Amino acid sequence: MNQLPLTDADISRIVEMAWEDRTTFEAIEVQFCLNESAVVSLMRLHMKPSSFRMWRKRMAGRATKHAALRDGNVQRHRASHTRQ
Repeated sequence: MNQLPLTDADISRIVEMAWEDRTTFEAIEVQFCLNESAVVSLMRLHMKPSSFRMWRKRMAGRATKHAALRDGNVQRHRASHTRQ
């Protein structure tokens, strides 16, 4: 996938989506062409070190952040201000 330059608003939205429990890394990849490792790198770059560590600890082992690991009962949710 060809990655476009990210605006400040894009970066802010990616950070917001990464913090959300129900937003998968796959959803971020579809909208912004960033895979999980790219999201981790972006979070590391744009967060304070302590906030990044707290986020990584929170995300470790969280099944809801990966579509393949999700329970089938979890329905997709799209906020009104996200890209299509």
